[in-house]
Amino acid sequence: MKKYLDFVSYNLWSLFSPPVGMENFHCHRKRGYTKVRKKEPQVQAILSQNTPSQQIGLLAQAVVYEFHHNHELLNSPNGTEEVAKILNLEREIDEVRQRVTQIINNYYSNPVLVGKNIHKIMRGDEGFPQPILIHHGNYQFNLFAAMDCIIIEPDGRYNILDFKTGTSDFDRRQALVYLLAARYLYPNQKVVASFYNLETQQESEFIEAGDIQLDAVEAELVKIAKKHQEELYKVRRKLVKFEDIYPESPGIQCKACDFNSICEFARLGVS
Repeated sequence: MKKYLDFVSYNLWSLFSPPVGMENFHCHRKRGYTKVRKKEPQVQAILSQNTPSQQIGLLAQAVVYEFHHNHELLNSPNGTEEVAKILNLEREIDEVRQRVTQIINNYYSNPVLVGKNIHKIMRGDEGFPQPILIHHGNYQFNLFAAMDCIIIEPDGRYNILDFKTGTSDFDRRQALVYLLAARYLYPNQKVVASFYNLETQQESEFIEAGDIQLDAVEAELVKIAKKHQEELYKVRRKLVKFEDIYPESPGIQCKACDFNSICEFARLGVS
């Protein structure tokens, strides 16, 4: 029987601790729904449907993929319409269709990967990446790190490029998780990470990290993986109440929360 291992990802890290500047919009109850009560029918139904933001992110990644797997589309006067057809944008709700259409137009006008040495590019619908087994002393855990694109820079460095949408700032922690993953996947390769927003067309600088910093990131991820499993154990065995580990934080953020239809505290935040 395959041994179960604790796991961690940037997503789990962000559920425990929000990006800088987003502290007032963070709610631990959301982590509880997402990670502990995800098999309950009401929660499962919510998690099975992409939010508009999630759908935009997935389709945005597919836009880049399609343009670079059908190179002729970038030179075709009907290239944008063809990509929209491939993605079946007519089936999407207005917000998704309008924003993804703008992303298509942005990329058609400024195809940032043209001329780049692309080592790897994902479409975005491949599902969970293969876990990376990490040994931290006597502790083993799986690290999940889905990388949108890897470019080989002219100086030979691998650049892990993550595509973004929306208006949120880039979270450096995500880049550090990628760099930690790369230390295991490409141990003899120099690697940097960067971000590019397909809506605002803003890009980050190259983000680098040495072994000391990556050791600290790995140690932090170990804490999160262990903490997550400890919480699961306590709640599932009813050693503590769910609400004691995953307290609510009602506020303006409830309006945009995926779980506001089932959370009894959501009405406090939106009234």
